[in-house]
Amino acid sequence: LNEVPMTRDTDSLFFDLSRSLFRDKTVFDRARDYAYDYMDRIHGDRPGQPPVYPPRKTLDRLALFDEPLPASFGEGREILDRLHSLGSPATAAQTGGRYFGFVNGSAFAPALAARWLADVWDQNAAMNVTSPIAAKLESVCESWLKELFGLPETTVAGFVSGTSAATLCGLLAGRNHILAAMGWDVREKGIFNAPRPRVILGDQAHSTVFKALSLIGFGQQDLEMVPVDSQGRMKTDLLPDLDDSCLVIAQAGNVNTGAFDDIEAICEKGRQAWVHVDGAFGLWAAGSPAYAHLTRGMEKADSWSADAHKTLNAPYDSGIILCRRADALVSALQNSGEYIIYSDQRDPMLYTPEMSRRARGIELWATLKFLGKEGIRALVDHLCNRAKEMGEQLKNEGFILHNEVVFNQVLISCPDEGLTKSTLTALQADGVCWCGNSLWQGKPVIRISVCSWATTKEDIKESVQAFVRARALAAGQRIWV
Repeated sequence: LNEVPMTRDTDSLFFDLSRSLFRDKTVFDRARDYAYDYMDRIHGDRPGQPPVYPPRKTLDRLALFDEPLPASFGEGREILDRLHSLGSPATAAQTGGRYFGFVNGSAFAPALAARWLADVWDQNAAMNVTSPIAAKLESVCESWLKELFGLPETTVAGFVSGTSAATLCGLLAGRNHILAAMGWDVREKGIFNAPRPRVILGDQAHSTVFKALSLIGFGQQDLEMVPVDSQGRMKTDLLPDLDDSCLVIAQAGNVNTGAFDDIEAICEKGRQAWVHVDGAFGLWAAGSPAYAHLTRGMEKADSWSADAHKTLNAPYDSGIILCRRADALVSALQNSGEYIIYSDQRDPMLYTPEMSRRARGIELWATLKFLGKEGIRALVDHLCNRAKEMGEQLKNEGFILHNEVVFNQVLISCPDEGLTKSTLTALQADGVCWCGNSLWQGKPVIRISVCSWATTKEDIKESVQAFVRARALAAGQRIWV
């Protein structure tokens, strides 16, 4: 501010200040140094690592962000100082090796660096004309994903925030396609008074599937629920008769057990139906010969949803909708306007609900380029191997293992429900690792998602020891928060 004459009007001050900050680079150097400091803390030696989840006193300091909207210009260095001193300690260390809460992946250095560069580019990935590079890299990612997953050549991809949005897109395309076959044009007539497609899914479908169905006009009474087995897999022998009025949702990776529906059997029975595969973290099993059998037959489906920020460890956020019928996806999502400039190249907004959005395909491209087929195989195998080790070691320590560890999910409990709850509370307070709670077959359990490339055998060993300590503490002090 001192470099800008204060006698100028406010507009000139704003312009000169903004330009000087870009020229000076000091604020960017500061951000780089703070980012390096954070990386070193998360990926450094064990003694220097922060708790995997911030303690209460750190969270209480977030109240220092509460202030009135500033009346005038801020100071760049002070903004970054506050963000690093208060914000960095208040993060969940999900890029490290001992964060097992939810299915949150880490990130690889080249992809994170690509994200930095892309942030400086600050591209709007709506159309080819708004960002040729974003459109091109999305096209490349689409081609690579079709090859990796073995999907039909007609398949198109949209790059959205996550599987919640991707599932919405896939089911919307399916609903409209089914209604069109019934002689009903949704774009012209809307959904009121439309014929009702049948919706078939398993009792253990993910909550985001129910949310997406609600958003596109289906209530609980519209759903035909299929019973599941002890691992949450749809019992395909109990599937109802399926025809071209049916919207069927299969699951590649149960959120609790990691179990996969028999996708091939579902697709065979639903040849005339629209089959969507919810594969948020499980679709990536196709990238490993050791686990590809779990997704056998998925190429016969009509649409697929996945998250690259889960198993693939792409930076957040990175969801993918894949659809074998380009016309169905485009007609469900396409926007029109006199000012919109479509090209003869890929226009990304044709395949997503949004117009304006960040160019998330850039870091996805960097992740796929860095890993390649062999790296994806190694990553999937690594996560699954660490999950198996976690399950086996916890079982050997007397915990109850509730699932067959077929992928990267581990579900455990203590023999007593109260002890399960208080063990998790003590574990979360310990700071060595972090896991979340869930319910399985009506009883409280501890859910462990192994989803980071950084998780080592030593991380698993230390985390198991933390579980044992937490159980011992909880045995005399049962608390649930």
